[in-house]
Amino acid sequence: MSDDPGIDLLRGKLIRLKAENPEGQSKLFVDWIHDSEYWRLMAYSPHFPWTQDGVKKHIEKELEKDDPRNVFFAIHKLDDDRIIGDIGLDGISYNHGNTYVGIGIGEREYWGKGYGTDAMNVILRYAFTELNLHRVSLTVFEYNPRGIRSYEKCGFRVEGHAREVMHREGRRWDIIHMGVLREDWQALNA
Repeated sequence: MSDDPGIDLLRGKLIRLKAENPEGQSKLFVDWIHDSEYWRLMAYSPHFPWTQDGVKKHIEKELEKDDPRNVFFAIHKLDDDRIIGDIGLDGISYNHGNTYVGIGIGEREYWGKGYGTDAMNVILRYAFTELNLHRVSLTVFEYNPRGIRSYEKCGFRVEGHAREVMHREGRRWDIIHMGVLREDWQALNA
C-alpha cells in the first residue's frame, strides 16, 4: 500500500476551495460588494447597497436549492485559511458537459498575486476530472485585462465579443466570451 494520499482535488498551490458558510462569509461579501472596484470588475448591474443580512439570506437561499447544476466554493488561503474570495460553476449541463464559471477575489491585497489563477485551475481540475465536463465558459469585461490574462494562463481562449454592451465611465465596453475545453486544459497541465 502506498503512502501517497493522492491529489487533494480542491487544493492548489496557494488556495483551497471549501463549501460556502453563510454566517462566516456574509460580512466579508458585504465588505467586498461595497468596494466599488470589486463591484466594477464583478457585476454587470449598477452597484446596489447590500446588507449583511441580505447577503446571508442570498447565500442561504442558493444553498437551500441544493441544485446539482450549481456548485459554489469559498476561496481560502492555504497558509492561514483566510477567505479571500469565491468561485463557482453555474448552470452545469451534465448531458452536454458544459458549464459557466464565475470568480471573485474580494481581498484587494491578493489581486495580481496568482490566487485567482490558482483558484481557477483548481475549479477547472474539479470540473474536468471530477464532474467529467468537456467545456467551461465565462464572460469578462473588456476593461479587466488582468482577469483576461489570468484566464488565458488557465487555457481559456477568447471566443467572441458582445460589442459595446456596457455603459460605464462615460463610454461603451465589450463583454468578452471565453472558453476552455478539457483537452486544452489537460495539455497545459500535463
